[in-house]
Amino acid sequence: METLFIGSNIIFLPEVSSTNSYAIELLKNVNLTEGTVIHTANQTSGRGQRGNVWNTLPYSNITASFVLNPVFLDLKKQFYLYQIAALACYDVMAEILNSSQFDIKIKWPNDILVNSKKIAGILIENIVMNNTINRSIIGIGINVKQCEFDNKINATSLQLLDEKDHSINGTLETLCRCLEKYYLMLKSGKTDFILETYLRRLYGLDKWVDFEINNEVKTQFVKGISLKGLLLLEDKSGSQNEYDIKEVKWLL
Repeated sequence: METLFIGSNIIFLPEVSSTNSYAIELLKNVNLTEGTVIHTANQTSGRGQRGNVWNTLPYSNITASFVLNPVFLDLKKQFYLYQIAALACYDVMAEILNSSQFDIKIKWPNDILVNSKKIAGILIENIVMNNTINRSIIGIGINVKQCEFDNKINATSLQLLDEKDHSINGTLETLCRCLEKYYLMLKSGKTDFILETYLRRLYGLDKWVDFEINNEVKTQFVKGISLKGLLLLEDKSGSQNEYDIKEVKWLL
């Protein structure tokens, strides 16, 4: 593993309900070293944002949780953890796929799209003590080998995109390296660079996109991300509003 600490300690589980849930329970009794990765071949009850289920075919994809200690990060800036996780996933896609042939984007706040289809998702759960992020469990799922998806899911995988047999362990090593790179940037205070890079790769930026807001379909102009990490949208009257993940839904 070509990293300083992320991935130096990997706990592999043949099967588990959720790597994030397992990590949270384990941390109650074990002082895991920073950078510990909990990886499973079969996640039976994976969780996503909005209480959604993350379904994955056994032995076909990456389902892993990364344990970090971002005590240096102000609680109000915890959204940067999503940004560095998304940027890491983006870089994995760009490194493995020929970026000149594929359109790779970050869909705020937690999905990675290739050619407008979901290939990766992120779920972060923080353990907060005394108004400080004591531990952060970054759950990441990447579709690697899976070639069939439910018709209701607009998804793809590395193998579907380039018809190559990708190694799950090799892809996980790449992810560890990319995540560590951005985590160290965050730790050194390079938040402006992180945000600028994130915005350059943001899906829908400076475009009119349909959203579901308050149970209504509304066409909004994507302005970017607010200082709070919220999605900044502008309506046709020129009025700008910030939205949290529970307040707005992308309609792809």
